[in-house]
Amino acid sequence: MTSLNISLPEALKDYVEGQVASGDWGTPSEYVRELIRQDKERRLGNLEQELLAVARGGKIELPVSEIRKKGLIAALRERTRRR
Repeated sequence: MTSLNISLPEALKDYVEGQVASGDWGTPSEYVRELIRQDKERRLGNLEQELLAVARGGKIELPVSEIRKKGLIAALRERTRRR
């Protein structure tokens, strides 16, 4: 694993340390990694929803379950081949 140093204002540093002290995370790094994972999942979910909204425009419709199961590109290719 590699490292990345970040600077935080004192209030945010105190908040992170408080989260670690709650016992849910062992270190500040674990807490920050979890936040990054959650952000990544949220952004991917938003992208899926945006793509589905476009697909529902009458051209291509892909259920989220199909995208998750096959991946977006594979699902789009399969739907395109079926037409």
